[in-house]
Amino acid sequence: MTSLRVHDEIFRRFPDVRIGVVVAHGISNAGESAALSALLREEQDAAAARLGAAPVSEHPHVAPWREVYRAFGARPKDHPSSIENLLRRVAKGHRVSPINRLVDLYNVVSLRRLVPVGGEDLGAVSGDVALRFAGEGEPAVRLLGEPEPRPPRAGEVIYADAAGVLCRRWNWKEADRTKLTESTTDAFLVVEALPPVGRAELDAALADLAALVVEHCGGAARTAVLEPGSAETPL
Repeated sequence: MTSLRVHDEIFRRFPDVRIGVVVAHGISNAGESAALSALLREEQDAAAARLGAAPVSEHPHVAPWREVYRAFGARPKDHPSSIENLLRRVAKGHRVSPINRLVDLYNVVSLRRLVPVGGEDLGAVSGDVALRFAGEGEPAVRLLGEPEPRPPRAGEVIYADAAGVLCRRWNWKEADRTKLTESTTDAFLVVEALPPVGRAELDAALADLAALVVEHCGGAARTAVLEPGSAETPL
């Protein structure tokens, strides 16, 4: 059975991080949803109101990710975490456009809980998935919106399967190969937490996301939290 595992070295370097997982099977990701589009707009407006005039980079849910990025050699100004990138857009008054149901749902939860959320199509995944540090000579990967494949830098944090990278610089940008599409029927979604986001907030975000997936996409969804001593879950 395919699994997702966080390598021990990740928890040694970043002991406070927790990785929440929603595994969804038998879903329908096709078709537009007016209700979901309206929910996405509402969460953008609510997030913008919560941000106020303070710099996004200084928000307590964003600043810790900037420190983590610096710790593995990434410049957060050039390669912002997914939550910083999302909140920058909202703070500038730019609308987050609907993409497909699963992507819209994880953006809803990311905006609502102010945490990084992402996801991959399990049908496109090859073998087990790991959150780990990149080594030398990793295969090149074409990221979403980029014309050419490029390899990750040794030492950066990546999600990867047997075929290569799924997401570079932890949650910065996902690979085109495993992106969620309207034909996706099985998926895993990750919700990532650093203090001050605690376990209770992570559990609430996972419950939100799992319930929204079942409501808007059908199928079945279950949740897990990866932490030291419990670093692997089936997909």
